[in-house]
Amino acid sequence: MQVSCQLGLDGFSLSLRIVFRALLAILMAAGSALGQRTEAEASSTTPAHFTTKPAAAQVTFRSKEPLSGQAFIHFYDMEYDRSIQEFTLQYQRHPDDPDSINHLLNAVLFHELYRVGALSAGEYANDNFINAAHEPVDPKTSQQIKSLVQKALAIENRRLEANSKDVAALYARGVTKAEFATYTALIERAWLSALRNAVAARHDHEKVLELDPANVDAKLIVGAHNYVVGNLPWAVKTASSVVGLGGNKEKGLEYLRQAADANGETSVDAKVVLIVFLRRERRLDEALQILRSLEPQYPHNVLFAIEEGNLLNAKGHGSEAAAVYRKVWQDGRNGRYAGLHYEIAATALGDLLRSQKNYSGAAAAYEQVSEIQKPDPAIQQKAALGAGEMYDLLQKRDLALKKYAAAVEVNARSPQADVARKRIKEPYKGS
Repeated sequence: MQVSCQLGLDGFSLSLRIVFRALLAILMAAGSALGQRTEAEASSTTPAHFTTKPAAAQVTFRSKEPLSGQAFIHFYDMEYDRSIQEFTLQYQRHPDDPDSINHLLNAVLFHELYRVGALSAGEYANDNFINAAHEPVDPKTSQQIKSLVQKALAIENRRLEANSKDVAALYARGVTKAEFATYTALIERAWLSALRNAVAARHDHEKVLELDPANVDAKLIVGAHNYVVGNLPWAVKTASSVVGLGGNKEKGLEYLRQAADANGETSVDAKVVLIVFLRRERRLDEALQILRSLEPQYPHNVLFAIEEGNLLNAKGHGSEAAAVYRKVWQDGRNGRYAGLHYEIAATALGDLLRSQKNYSGAAAAYEQVSEIQKPDPAIQQKAALGAGEMYDLLQKRDLALKKYAAAVEVNARSPQADVARKRIKEPYKGS
């Protein structure tokens, strides 16, 4: 019995890591991870030749509020302050509408996750996000998030007590619980609470599909769960099924395709999830096709642009990938991604050239990050460490030592700082 319980706990831990890594990928690709502008930058004017916006009419939103379309566009274009203002106005006009509450909750939550560094690319690259230290959460924002969750759940539960088959209320409650699962996992680090809320969200949306099979928006959460759990090892999958986390990989992908094709409120998210999962499946052409359908709609989403390079690189098209990374970097320097951390393109280029043993080119790419006035700290540290290692391979020890010292200075307590200190003691010779 003890072994069985331990297997279950280990399985749940693994499930959570995979589920929330997938969740972070969704957020990052949608512009939530590295896309936050400062208030001053969000109110600034983008150069005229970079002002194309997608038409709000392309997607059908659950709320009839005219502001919803533009607010979502600003959210996906990484303009959180503007989207929060618009969702707040929507909520004030419709205080008893759980969809309006959930929209505001979503924007406020991801704004704070970005601000505290809980969605940084450096952490997402591995499992560091699970235990990494972040900036303290703003108490007022934390209270606002919890208050919005409580308000939404109170309305949703009241409606469901009156009518247990209220499809709209069931759907809204599933969204609220999914949002709260994200908050409890990434901010409070309450993993079991997060799991309970995630499972409850899935169950609500499965009930929605029972009552209204045409409700494709509900297939986002159900589809993502099916795919993730369907990929777990057999023993872990068996343990997960005990708490309602059964899964089928192909069913999950099909649900996500249906949600993506429906042009409903979850269509963009479903497309991003598909890109993440298809990349895992090595269905790279299909992933590229979906990504390239999103890029023209959200031309300021730097992460969509960089992901095209990542997919091309994964296909073995290194020269094409390098061209994409260089274009993203240059577009950023020209103002296209004002306020966004487009310097990730420089590290991606450096990693690519490094893999090709072009050490001088890789060093030059990593060095570009230092040209940014306020780079993302995780990217800055990665670039400094990478440049140092390239200089060591090029027999330029003095330059290497300077870069290692710079890496330690960014964050002396990080694993990368530990590596940099090791390199200071002993030159890097390749691996």
